[in-house]
Amino acid sequence: MSRFEPKNPDFRVAATAIFEAQPAMRTLGVSLALLKPGEVELAMAYSPAFTQQHGFMHAGIITAALDNACGIAAFTLMPKGAGILTVEFKTNLLAPAKGERFMFRAAVVKPGRTLTVCEARAFAEHQGIETLVATMTGTLMAMMPSGQLEARG
Repeated sequence: MSRFEPKNPDFRVAATAIFEAQPAMRTLGVSLALLKPGEVELAMAYSPAFTQQHGFMHAGIITAALDNACGIAAFTLMPKGAGILTVEFKTNLLAPAKGERFMFRAAVVKPGRTLTVCEARAFAEHQGIETLVATMTGTLMAMMPSGQLEARG
């Protein structure tokens, strides 16, 4: 059972749609692997097109996927009709991102009416062993249709 109750009963459909509407994630080959209220896991296969000079997955790619995982995790708890926008994040790079597959797991720490705080972790799977390569703390903002937040008072 999830720690959080979604405000939108169709959160799975809405979160999947918002994820699939992002050309950046398609370009990177990132897919949605797990979706629960307040939690998400994204997956990505290794591609030499997204590496840095030593053959490791580039930190910018890792950060983009972590940011997206935080956004989708936060979005699962937002009301119907909301949008999502990152307002800040902090990434810690812990180990070289070397692997055949990468997982990006995010969970909501504190949901809010307007701002939601998430934590995420990036793992590289190399020869069947997962290594934590980066962490992120992010703050995401619900973007409500004009006037909707004010109407709630």
